[in-house]
Amino acid sequence: MPFIEESDLLELHKDIDKAQIINERLLDQIKYKNKEIKRNKVQRNVLAGITGLFLIGALAITSFTAGLSQNGYGAQDQFVLSDIDSLDAIKSRIDNLKTQNEELSLIKEYYLAKEFLEKEKIYSVQIKSFVENNVTLASEALTNTMFVKTNPFYSYSLGNFGTLQEAQRFRKQLVDIGFQDAFVASYKDGKRLQIEDPY
Repeated sequence: MPFIEESDLLELHKDIDKAQIINERLLDQIKYKNKEIKRNKVQRNVLAGITGLFLIGALAITSFTAGLSQNGYGAQDQFVLSDIDSLDAIKSRIDNLKTQNEELSLIKEYYLAKEFLEKEKIYSVQIKSFVENNVTLASEALTNTMFVKTNPFYSYSLGNFGTLQEAQRFRKQLVDIGFQDAFVASYKDGKRLQIEDPY
């Protein structure tokens, strides 16, 4: 019958508490980002509506004024001038809104992909495990990596594949470039299910 030292049990409890704190922080960050996305979306829609109303009003005034001058109500030598600077400012605002919309779409796609990966069974190639979480290999910019706590280790995996065959091919490529200990594992809901056949 295995025996657990009290110090090991205490360290295990500390690891569990740290993981819960990290999870709560990540959930808080996701909630904050979602609120920020909603706020930006509302601001973008309001600004787009105001810009649209302004453009419609400007077109109505221009066409009304052009109609008056064609009917002889205005002097023939008068021209309808529009402020070029204000048109450039409007074009600049529209370009900024398009850029913000593209950025929000990328953020939305990231969260949708993350949600999908957490619900579906996926395969990934684990390349390394560490006892302590003091290695800064994972970055938010590397969206195709996984960082999973499998007691008592912290494991790093590359790739998110829908089929075992794709993951096995990728594992072979990693072994060929020097990651001799790489293996394929299946994941669901962010937790490892099992280590798969490498071939």
